[in-house]
Amino acid sequence: MRRKVLILAETRDGNLRNVSFEALSAAQKIAEGGEIIAAVLGSGGAEFVSELTQFGANKVYLIEHELLKQYTSDGYSQALTQLFNAVDPDAILMGHTAIGKDLAPRMAARLGLGLVSDITDLTIDGGDVIFTRPIYSGKAFQKKKVIDGKIFATIRPNNITLVESDPSFTSEQLNFTVEIKDLRTIVKEVVRKAVGGVDLSEAKVVVSGGRGVKSVDGFKVLKELTDVLGGAIGASRGACDAEYCDYSLQIGQTGKVVTPDLYIACGISGAIQHLAGMSNSKVIVAINKDPEAPIFSVADYGIVGDLFEVVPLLTEEFRKVLNGTAV
Repeated sequence: MRRKVLILAETRDGNLRNVSFEALSAAQKIAEGGEIIAAVLGSGGAEFVSELTQFGANKVYLIEHELLKQYTSDGYSQALTQLFNAVDPDAILMGHTAIGKDLAPRMAARLGLGLVSDITDLTIDGGDVIFTRPIYSGKAFQKKKVIDGKIFATIRPNNITLVESDPSFTSEQLNFTVEIKDLRTIVKEVVRKAVGGVDLSEAKVVVSGGRGVKSVDGFKVLKELTDVLGGAIGASRGACDAEYCDYSLQIGQTGKVVTPDLYIACGISGAIQHLAGMSNSKVIVAINKDPEAPIFSVADYGIVGDLFEVVPLLTEEFRKVLNGTAV
C-alpha cells in the first residue's frame, strides 16, 4: 500500500538531529514505495537537502519565517499544519524529543488525529503499520496500529535502524510560504547551561554518575572516559539533587530517556525511576561497590569496585584500544 509520508526534519545548533534520519528510515517502511516529504522549519534549510535525500526524502520543503528561527509550539504547529493541509499526507512522523513531545500532541489535536508516541520499532503486516512502544517504564511493550484516519507517530531516538537510499536517488527542493500569527510566546534568546559535546538523547555511548561520584570533581573522572569514547555524560536524580551536576544531565523517569549502544553506570544504585530512563540501552555496564545494588539486575556486565579505581583503568584501556596500541 503506497503512502505519502511527511516527516519533521528537526535541527539543533545548526545541524540535523540524527532522529530526523531515523524518521526518514521509518518513513521508507511506511511509504512502501510512496512519496516521502521532509519539512525543514527555520532558516538555512537548503544545506540539509542532500542529507535528507540520502535517507529517502523525495521532496524537501523549506519553510523560512522570522518567527520560526527559534522553536515555539504555536509557531511550529501553525507552520506544520499549513504544510500538512497543502500536501495531504497519509502519515506524519517526528522525533520523540523535547520538541516532538511538545509539538505532536498539539498537532494531533489541531488535525483531529490519534497519536502513537515514543515508538521503538515498526513493522508492516498485511498493509497495516504495526508500531511497538514501551509501557510501564519500559517493563513491557505494546503493539499498536491506526485503524482509522491518518497515521501520526513520534520516534524514540536511537531505535530505528538507518536505511540510506540509492546513491543515484534525487529529490526536489521546494519553498513553502506560511502565515504565522497570534503567537503567545516569542523567544528572544536561548542560553544553554550545557554547551558542546554530544547530544545526550542521541548519544551512542553514555557514561552516567550517581551519588557514588561524591562531588562535582568526581564527575571529572567520568568526563575523561566520555571524551575517550566520544559519548555524552549523564547522571541520576540523586547526583543532580546533591548538586554534583546540572539537571539537564538527569536520566530517568523525570529526566531524559536514553537508548545508547553502550550505557556505563558509575556509582548508581539503580532506583526504579532511573532504570525507567536507561534500561532499554543495548549494552549496560554497571560499576558499584555494593554487589547487591539493583543496577546489576539490568546490567549485561557488572564490576564490583570503587569507581575511582575502575573508571581510570577503563579509560586507559579504551584509549589504548582506540589508538591501536593495546597489547
